[in-house]
Amino acid sequence: MTQVNPRATLESYEVWFLTGSQGLYGEETLRQVEAQSRAVHAELAPHVPVKLVWKPVLKDADGIRRALIEASADDKVIGVTAWMHTFSPAKMWIGGLNALTKPLLHLHTQANVALPWSEIDFDFMNLNQAAHGDREFGYALARMGVRHATAIGHVSDERVQQRVSDWSRAAAGAAAIRTLKLTRFGDNMRYVAVTEGDKTEAEIELGVQVNTWAVNELAAAVSAAESDTAAIDELVAVYERDYDVDPSLRRDGGDRHQSLRDGAAIELGLRALLSQNDSAAFTTNFEDLGTLKQLPGLAVQRLMADGYGFGAEGDWKTAVLVRAMNVAGAGLPGGASLMEDYTYDLTPGAEKILGAHMLEVSPTLSSATPTLEIHPLGIGGKDDPVRLVFTADSGEAVVVALSDTRDGFRLTANVVDVVPPTEALPKLPVGRAVWEPRPSFPVAAEAWLTAGAAHHTVMTTAVGLQVVEDLATMLGTELLVIDEHTTSRGFRDEVRGQQTWHRLDRGF
Repeated sequence: MTQVNPRATLESYEVWFLTGSQGLYGEETLRQVEAQSRAVHAELAPHVPVKLVWKPVLKDADGIRRALIEASADDKVIGVTAWMHTFSPAKMWIGGLNALTKPLLHLHTQANVALPWSEIDFDFMNLNQAAHGDREFGYALARMGVRHATAIGHVSDERVQQRVSDWSRAAAGAAAIRTLKLTRFGDNMRYVAVTEGDKTEAEIELGVQVNTWAVNELAAAVSAAESDTAAIDELVAVYERDYDVDPSLRRDGGDRHQSLRDGAAIELGLRALLSQNDSAAFTTNFEDLGTLKQLPGLAVQRLMADGYGFGAEGDWKTAVLVRAMNVAGAGLPGGASLMEDYTYDLTPGAEKILGAHMLEVSPTLSSATPTLEIHPLGIGGKDDPVRLVFTADSGEAVVVALSDTRDGFRLTANVVDVVPPTEALPKLPVGRAVWEPRPSFPVAAEAWLTAGAAHHTVMTTAVGLQVVEDLATMLGTELLVIDEHTTSRGFRDEVRGQQTWHRLDRGF
């Protein structure tokens, strides 16, 4: 396997476009099927964020099985779409579906938008049979219990295009997890429950490899970077180009400039060691910093902005999720970041959540130029750390947690509205976001607590709930959704139902 690209990009990914038919109707019909399949593919492909690869029409069980085995074995392929153009008997697909290990999207479409009513003859009916060919396929998927998504409608419909796009992004996120090597620098924060987790089960169920390196290995890499003054000068110049740097940190006479250089050395050392480990996600822990001069703040923020996953205090599950959402949202406005529900405004009827972390919130949540500042941290016992300060843009977002439930993993997602702070925050020197959870603060908070969802989350402003739902299907995790339709009573029932089903499913 080629080395993982830590930057969030979809360039290397493919989805295969498969069309089902059979030989019953003769070669002339099959030539028409191929022509129409190519036309549907050509209309859909520009709206898919990964390369949509057309494959020859599948006409028999052996060809189907070989195609799906080939897709499963190809590292570039993150999923397949399947459309039954004509009546493709579903028993032909059983062997292939049993062999398929990549996500599946059932594309329920047809070649034409409107029916040519006055011209319809039985040749037309024989050719255009997706209405019941796809229902035959759907029966096989249901009978076999194949996890999949469905897109319904003509591919010229923007809703269908968006559905396929969302699914493709989720497939990219799932592929990023299944190929992810995650580096933990030290262990997780002492006495904390939610940052614990079964790393062996994570590799079995999710595919991610979670391993630990001593923090002093990172400290050694940072120490080596400190001697490369040219690289530090170059990186500091990038900081001064991209951010509004506090005068005390600038090269031209700032009395605390050395702290910025220390932060730059941490970034250089982190990047070097993560590259050496082929890791696209990592964790740190303020209780385990070894000889590092600062808690990594600026470096972590910039690595997340490049697409890396990150979890604070050793929280590797959140690091996995940040990486997945970064890849899924590649190329879209907005971003994904570690987030934490920190404190509330409990004004009745106007409740808000103020989210932040000690230092590590990604600047991709803001379209404004961050300020680069230095302030005391009051925790960790190290030098004052440098960090980017900003407020997240207003708009819709999804806050998602990944939790270990002992019997597997659970995703809990809350659709929220990011809003401006009620007042300015001149004394809060961190990246932050303020949001109103749907459907309301009391219902959302009760549901989150009922789910046992983590206090560390990923906030994504690039992709929406559909991508999270598709990701959960692909990974086979529980998914609990809190949105404008949620009620406290209904959510309690949903938690019990999800727990029961997933425990039974794993037992099977």
